[in-house]
Parts: sequence; C-alpha cells; structure tokens
Amino acid sequence: MAFSIDELRAILREAVAAAEHAGELIVSLRTQGSFELRRKSGSELVTTADLQSDELIRRELVSKFPDFRFLSEEVAVEGTFDFSGPVWVIDPIDGTANYVHGHPYVSISIALLADGKPRIGVVHAPFLRETFAAVDTGGATCNGVPIRVSEACELRRGLVGTGVPHDRSDLTIPMERIRRLVAECQDVRRAGSPALDICWVAAGRLDAHCESLAPWDIAAAGLIATEAGTVRGNLRDGDGVLPPALRGEEFIVAAPGIFEELCRLLR
Repeated sequence: MAFSIDELRAILREAVAAAEHAGELIVSLRTQGSFELRRKSGSELVTTADLQSDELIRRELVSKFPDFRFLSEEVAVEGTFDFSGPVWVIDPIDGTANYVHGHPYVSISIALLADGKPRIGVVHAPFLRETFAAVDTGGATCNGVPIRVSEACELRRGLVGTGVPHDRSDLTIPMERIRRLVAECQDVRRAGSPALDICWVAAGRLDAHCESLAPWDIAAAGLIATEAGTVRGNLRDGDGVLPPALRGEEFIVAAPGIFEELCRLLR
C-alpha cells in the first residue's frame, strides 16, 4: 500500500497522540500504584498497565484507521503473521522491569508498516517527557527538533548500549558480547528499554546499541535511527518469517564511523 508523505505525516500525528495518551495513563497508574504484576517467562514481566496501554492505543488508532491491523507484544498471534497492507506494530511498555521499580527509563513504541516496510515510527518516553518520531525519508525528531547520530569514528571512544535476554538459560553469547564491549569500548550501558536505547543512538547520546531483540523493539526505533543517519544490521540471519526491518537477531545500530569496527568485534 502506498502513502503520500502528507498522508504519513497525518498518520504520524495520530500515532504520537495515541502514544502520549498511553504515556499519561501509565504514569498515572504507577503514581497511584494501580497496577498488578505477573511473570510471563524467564525474567520477563507484564503488568496490567501494559495491557491497559495496549488497549488504549488500539482503541484510538482503530477509531482513526479501522482497516489497519495490529501486531503487539501483549496480544498473541496464532500462526504466521501476514504483513501485507498497513500494520501497526506496538510495544505498550518497553522497559516493564524499570516501570515496576520506579525507574524513568521506559518507553511506548508505535510503528506503522506498509507491506512489511516501516513508514512511521514513534517512541515516547513519558517519564522523561520526550517523544522521538520519524517518517520514512522525512528525517527524525525528538520533541519536534531534528536529531542526528553522533560523529564517533573510534570504537574505543564509543559509548555502547546492550542488554541480556529474558531467557537466562544460556548466557554464553550475551556475556561474551559484554566482555568484548567492555574491553574495547569507552563504556557500556544496559538501561532496560532497547527501543529507547536505539533512539538515544539516533540522538547521539549513545554511539551504538547491540543485542537480540523482538520485532516491536525495533519497528519504530529502527526507522527513527536510520532516519537520523545510523547504520543498522544483524550479525546473523533470521528464519525469514519476518520482514527484514523487523529481524532482531543480534541486531546492531551504530554511528556510521564505528559500525564496521563494531561488527568485526562482535563476530
């Protein structure tokens, strides 16, 4: 499905509004302590705030775009998902463990894909009062101000974000990745919201981010990052079920000046 740039900007405004309304909701729920917690699998948490945020976003977007379909972290999909046509990809709270513990590093992510290609992306950080946004070929912003990746050109001076999987049964690869990063970079950050980390790479606050991620972690943030001038890729191929833009296996996003050096280090 084709959208004009004006149509995409209009859709982006609605997605930003939905993300910000969801942000107001989850801030209110945490302030009041009005959410319940359960464990999904491994160390992964889900709260009733995740589910209410998801419901609010769907309700607002369906009212504006009734024919668009949804893929969300919190709503299971049976079988292989069909990415033809317009599809919203949502993470209603990225950084749930941070949310539960009162940390501000939490985000809400909304992307619109058209035939498997991200066309708009929004990552809203309600506790930090920042909204990152991008339109395909239209640049990236934070709170409406254009952002740009850092000019880092040496990995040894780079600040790199990373993470560890919720499934802790085999930590060989992520621990080796962290060991190499600590040895070869200026420093490493593990902040707990990969969508927000990727946006921080887009804004030049981090020089790179690398870890294995889910589609909803990178759908919006990946577009924001590339529109800000980053380079992205994967150290290994996925199974081919997902569109390339949603494949998160050993995902890397970095400033152009250190991307290849980082890939060599982690391979």
